[in-house]
This record gives sequence, C-alpha cells and structure tokens, in this order.
Amino acid sequence: MKAIKTLLVLSAVLTGMMVSGCAGRGPQDDGPYPEDGNSPEAMRGRIMDRRVRPGITVLLDDSIKLVAGKRVALVTNQTGVDEQGRRSADLLYSDPRAQRAGIKLVKLFAPEHGARGVEEREHLGDERDEKTGLPVYSLYQATTIGPPDSLLQDIDMLIVDLQDIGTRTWTYVGVMLYTMQAGERRGIPVVVLDRPNPLSGAVAEGALLDSSIADASPPTPGGKTNGFALYPMPLRHGLTMGEMARLFQAQLKMGTRLSVVPVRNLRRTMWFDDTRLPWVRPSPNIPNLTSALVYPALVPFESSNVSVGRGTNDAFQRFGAPWLRADSVARLLEDLSLTGVKFRAERFTPSRPGDGKYDGRAIPGVRIEVTDRERIQPSRVGAAILWALNRVHRDSLQLRPAGFDERMGSARLREALLGGADPDAVLDRVLPSVIAFEKDVRRFHLYR
Repeated sequence: MKAIKTLLVLSAVLTGMMVSGCAGRGPQDDGPYPEDGNSPEAMRGRIMDRRVRPGITVLLDDSIKLVAGKRVALVTNQTGVDEQGRRSADLLYSDPRAQRAGIKLVKLFAPEHGARGVEEREHLGDERDEKTGLPVYSLYQATTIGPPDSLLQDIDMLIVDLQDIGTRTWTYVGVMLYTMQAGERRGIPVVVLDRPNPLSGAVAEGALLDSSIADASPPTPGGKTNGFALYPMPLRHGLTMGEMARLFQAQLKMGTRLSVVPVRNLRRTMWFDDTRLPWVRPSPNIPNLTSALVYPALVPFESSNVSVGRGTNDAFQRFGAPWLRADSVARLLEDLSLTGVKFRAERFTPSRPGDGKYDGRAIPGVRIEVTDRERIQPSRVGAAILWALNRVHRDSLQLRPAGFDERMGSARLREALLGGADPDAVLDRVLPSVIAFEKDVRRFHLYR
C-alpha cells in the first residue's frame, strides 16, 4: 500500500478579522457594512480582543444597520448561539441592541432534527418556541425543504444561523441554499451569520460529488432533492457556511441579495476547540468533535446494512453488524497503515438508534481511534473500510447504491473499491480534482 499523500493546505486571500466579510460588493453581494460601534476607541478595543466571535455577535456589535427596522425570519436551531451560549433567536428578539435598531423577529424556521436538535425522524411538525413565543416552522418533511413562499409574505429579511460540520453531506447547507433560493424568488435579502468549520478550513479531501448526482434545484413536491447532494465539492470541503453561500451565489449564478457576516478573529487553521466557542451538538449523533471528524468516513454506510454507531455514546466512531468478523476486518485495516488512525475490534449495543439498525443487540464492531487529527484523511478511511468489508464479507455486505454514491461521491469509486482496487490508489486518482477545487474556491474565502 502506498504512503498516504498529504493534501495541499488551503491558502485564503482575505483576512479573518474583517467585519465587512464580503469582497467584490455589488448586485450579488450587499454587505454587511459595519456602521455601528466604529469609534476609534471601539475599534482599538476590538483589535485588543483576539477572541473568536461568531457572526451573531459581529452582527449585533458592528453591522446592526444591515437589519435595522426589518421584519425578520430566522433559520436556526440549537447551534445558533453566541460565544456565551445565548441563543441568536433570543438576542434578535429582545437584546437591547436589536431593540434599539428596531429589529422585529417574527418567525423561526428549523432544519432537520428540529429547533432543539433532538429529533431523528421525518415529517417534523411546526411548534412554538417556549422562550419567545414565536412560531417555529419545520423545514424537514420527507426531506429537507426551504421556507415556503406562503410564509414569507410578511418578511423583509431572512437570516440563517446554523452550524455546519465541514462535510458535504450536511443538510443544514441545503437549508441555507434553499433559503437563498426563496429569498431570490421573493426579492427578500438573505443574511448568513457565519460560524467556524469545526474541522478547520486548512484541508479539503475526498471525492468531489459527481456532477451527474449533484442537484442544487429547489425542492418540489415529488422531486428528488435531498438537501445534501447539492454541488460538486469534496467530501471534506474546508469551507464555512458563509463561504459556501458565496460559492453558491457565484457558481449557481443566483440573484439573491446576499450578505455574509463573518466570524471575527477566525483563522483558517483553527479547529473548533481552538476557537473556545461553546460546542453544541449539531445533531443527536455528533456528540463531539471526534465524531464530526470521523463522520465523513462512515456517512456513506448510512446506505448499507452496517451500523455506524447510532444509538451509542460514540456514533460515527465505530461500525459493526451481527455478521461482522471484527478481528479480521480490524487487522486488515491496521495492515494498511493509514495515517492518523488506529482500528480495534470491540462489541457494542445500539439503543434506540435513529436508523433502526440492530436495536438492543450486542454486535461485533470496529472502533476507529484518531491518533493524529492533523494527518487523518477520513475519506481514505471510509474507502479502506468499504474495501475491507467487501474483502471479508462479500456475501453479507449490502449497499443501497444510489444513497451510498450520493455520500461517497460517485459510482466509480464504489465500483472500483468493490472490485478490489487499492483504496489508496482509488483516492489518489481524485487528487487533481480536489486540488483544482481548492484553488478555485480561494476567491470565496473569508479567512486566512
């Protein structure tokens, strides 16, 4: 097996401190324009304060006139908090800065997993926010949807504040894109409050989504959109939500009046724990940063008869099945000498897993132990796992090809690995496209 190649480090061209956040202002990029709190004393105070501040704080501190006097709908969930853990919904509803600016928050929209991030089912119903009393409209039915036009007639501005986890398959990105499309249809400006990429913005890796699979069109009744197979980007994309919004705006030629409020003092190489911002579970099965890091390796196996550890305390850090010869698979994976990771056989028992796999059964499994997060390449780990499972359990492993390909990236990868091709060589072949993607998206970077 060849040594793992280290991917190029992304180099940004814009600063992490800038509050305006959006270069190349014009019809497709309306701000924000920092106008409040810009006295020399305030500016000196911010320069001295090097702590990371999320977009909601920057909006209220520096760019409040962007939303002043507007009737606002906020797309958010439990991850929409400031550096003190205060909800963006509460801040926009009752914070003195928002009140002085005449902001009127009138409704909330929630993505997959609901406003509190605890649901693991489809067809989530609308509810009412206990603290503000505002209606919360669900954007997750049979699949992810955008804000319906019928609910936007009394809205002047749409604000998005959601935490991504750095992987192409995250449906909150779809919610953001569909919100931008709704804003374009209705002529409503959209503000994206940026947040850090938990896996840092220093690396992109894994196959780009095949263009024949990617579908960025708005959801329609009976349509095939799913909220995550949106755009040909690598499995681990290395961008923030705000940077992806800028990419979509330009590459999909959208006419949305978009503004991105960036994170203050964020550096591209920062992992989430480097920011010292509060970690809030972005979903029930991403309990910590390690699960977020390994998630790209195992998410394709959502479309298989392999458990990815849902229903345990360490989802996406293990995989298993009743038929798994864990010792053999772990040994085969260890023999590959993948960088930054170890594998060991274990047993685990899923309890009420959201995917329904092996509930209450003690099953053999393999634990994925991250030994060096700067060197691990989750896409290569996922490719190696598919290769090893197929080699040991060709007759037991079952995949749903369409869903697997939407997550891993292409049918060609799956077919090559199931055909016994060296997983390292298979991923090496996609390196040129990943490098080209990295180079192309630098113009959308907000942080260096």
